[in-house]
Amino acid sequence: MRYVRGFGRFWYDFIVGDDWRIAVGVVAALGLGALALRAELLPDSLLAVLVAAAIVLVVMVSVAGAGYRRANRPEEHG
Repeated sequence: MRYVRGFGRFWYDFIVGDDWRIAVGVVAALGLGALALRAELLPDSLLAVLVAAAIVLVVMVSVAGAGYRRANRPEEHG
């Protein structure tokens, strides 16, 4: 059981890492892209570019949000 737990922790850390928001955003972008591909809403090449741009946007927004949260948190006096 210890090995299964360790294996699960590895994959959680590998996929989610430091920010769960990036993982959720990437899964959402890929999921929406898969749905659009299945429904044949856009040409494949355009859809690939849009999904890639959505993933980059998710990462940029997450990093900017983390910087904003860090800049606006109360100072710690020690």
